[in-house]
Amino acid sequence: MNKIQLRRYAKLLAKTGVNVKKGQWVIVQAELDQPEFVEMVVEELYRAGAGKVNVEWSHQPVAGLHYKYQSTESLSQTQKWEIEKWELKKQELPAMLYLESSDPDGLKGIDQDKFTAVRTARSKVIKPYRDEMDNNYQWCIAAVPGKAWAKKVFPNLNVMQAVEKLWEAILKASRADVADPVREWANHNDEIARRCDYLNRLGLVALEYKAKNGTDFKVGLIEGSFFMGGGEESLKGRYFNPNIPTEEIFISPKAGEAEGIVYSTKPLSYQGELIEDFSVRFENGKVVEVKAKKNVELLEKMISMDEGAKMLGECALIPYDSPINNLGILFYNTLFDENASCHLALGHGFTNCVKGYENMTKEELTKLGINDSLIHVDFMIGCRDLEITGITSRGTRIPILTYGNWAF
Repeated sequence: MNKIQLRRYAKLLAKTGVNVKKGQWVIVQAELDQPEFVEMVVEELYRAGAGKVNVEWSHQPVAGLHYKYQSTESLSQTQKWEIEKWELKKQELPAMLYLESSDPDGLKGIDQDKFTAVRTARSKVIKPYRDEMDNNYQWCIAAVPGKAWAKKVFPNLNVMQAVEKLWEAILKASRADVADPVREWANHNDEIARRCDYLNRLGLVALEYKAKNGTDFKVGLIEGSFFMGGGEESLKGRYFNPNIPTEEIFISPKAGEAEGIVYSTKPLSYQGELIEDFSVRFENGKVVEVKAKKNVELLEKMISMDEGAKMLGECALIPYDSPINNLGILFYNTLFDENASCHLALGHGFTNCVKGYENMTKEELTKLGINDSLIHVDFMIGCRDLEITGITSRGTRIPILTYGNWAF
């Protein structure tokens, strides 16, 4: 891969992704797949003004060994040093950059009951820190190729060719294959903002979804909520882009107001395994039935994490003819596949989708309808014939997506 273009991508993540401020602490979380690129990112973060950069390395096969040999009790423990670190992060609010590269099927065969029990136990300790930090710092999720992931996406190529091909796809999808990705993203954010402004002027109270695959679904919206997309601003006044790439416009729906059935249109990588060809049926706002051709048991475990896991936290709108979908590549990675397709998310909702959220307590936001959960899992439902209609308080029906694409 052209190192000049990789350097531009690294600069994009530092300046447009986390948009590090002068003297700020930055934490980069990465696997062992692309150390040279991580080195580039660290340098670009310092050039952008970071005062300190820490890299936290991980390796999916080692994580699998932990689950194979350690007891549930041992894995569930949150060590004193971990809690002290979360306390420090809560105080200093470092910017966070997550570089994904893991194998979407890399934890296949582990004890999923153990995985779920451990995740639940650890989340109960860590979630209060995350809740307190929420909306107060910059973060960005991006990607680099891993060998196993690349072979999953391009199985007919050898490893080196697959990694090169995945690099090309990541840069293209991330609008980072141009001479000035930072400028490209400024224009992209402006375009998303214009669409959000239009949707927010409509005064919608519900969204209705229909497609020929059987999707027939309606979800309520929170009064005073609004659509967001592209970059956003932290409560500390710092503009950043949480996802690179992103094509979505999203909103947090009203927990408890969802009826009907939706069908997945892409596989879901969850806890290191793939769930494929599934449907989710809602009654009175909650999931009452799931079906899947592959890994339905894992899907059932997911919605049983807690009460909020059965309700929606996000509705995201993406045109079928999005740049990522038009690549014709199934990434087996939610960061990319969710930005190629309209999607929903079960679990935790976004508080900053509510006007005046910064002056509300968590309890007040929950009462309004922002869902709370230990999970937030996106699954893709977009297709060529998907129709999404917005409904106003007066019952006016306004086309949002027609034949899978924007109606405005």
